Amino acid sequence: MRVGFGNDHVAIELKNILMGHLRDKGYECIDFGPTDPADKVNYPEPGRLVAEALMRGEIDKGVLICGTGIGISLAANKVPGIRAAVCSEPYSAKLTVEHNNANIIAMGARVVGPELAKMIVDEFFGAEFEGGRHAVRVDMISAIEAEYGAKWHE
Repeated sequence: MRVGFGNDHVAIELKNILMGHLRDKGYECIDFGPTDPADKVNYPEPGRLVAEALMRGEIDKGVLICGTGIGISLAANKVPGIRAAVCSEPYSAKLTVEHNNANIIAMGARVVGPELAKMIVDEFFGAEFEGGRHAVRVDMISAIEAEYGAKWHE
């Protein structure tokens, strides 16, 4: 599995820890964020890069990290077909895949520590979409996205 990582300058250390953690588990990690803390990066930029790479099929899932995880996930969620969820604990990370078919996990480097972050990504990548009644709801979300996308392009 190819995993895209996006981060701002605040989250470089946590990104590196999580990339190493997932590489140890056999994942291919592709870095879309800065590597030098001196490179000040606005979080919408890497959020968009990871989301677009996912949309194009260059990666299979994404991990986004900024100070809280909120801003970077908001940027990613503007890309059609992206379902990025901010999770600060493992239970929500698991359920966002099982129920929402999330394809990007986001978290805050100022919110979670490295060991909790590892647990969060483990649950996210270990979960599978359940489909069924959840597929109906995900389809409803996609329909809203399609409706508003069409309206903005009229």
